[in-house]
Amino acid sequence: MAALPLDKIDRKILSILQMDGRLSNQEIAERVSLSPSPCLRRIKHLEESGVIRQYVALLDPDKIGLGLLAYVNVRMEKHSNIPAPRGSRSIASSPRTDFAASVANWPEVVACYAMTGEMDYLLRVHVEDMGHFSRFMMETLLRHPAVLDVKSSFALQQVKDTTALPLVSF
Repeated sequence: MAALPLDKIDRKILSILQMDGRLSNQEIAERVSLSPSPCLRRIKHLEESGVIRQYVALLDPDKIGLGLLAYVNVRMEKHSNIPAPRGSRSIASSPRTDFAASVANWPEVVACYAMTGEMDYLLRVHVEDMGHFSRFMMETLLRHPAVLDVKSSFALQQVKDTTALPLVSF
């Protein structure tokens, strides 16, 4: 999909919203030197075109008891597609599609990426402590039939953590 062309004002609006999504339209309009109506039209266009996906509250994991952050590399079994059961109209299943469907239901996994290289997936996992991580690994991840191998790394210190994307001009 082609990127939506964004002018300097759109980029400034997006930058402001990435820092504080709770600002009123009036406050945003003042910061970008527009009147409220054109500012609101621009924001609505950015929302409708999918540039702005959603508005969320970002939580501090430590303050809600999820103080252990792990990155888990997952290597999958290399099976060919398994045909759908006879009489079924569903699409043929594969280890990758089964794994992706499973990950969507694991609350500890807050991000999952299909990767190039030696491992197939990278998971970002937030848990309470090592006991919680161990239970997640032993009772959930390693029980998935398509998982062949995992390698885990734990975050020792947060150096940078942002949800803001760089809004450079192209």
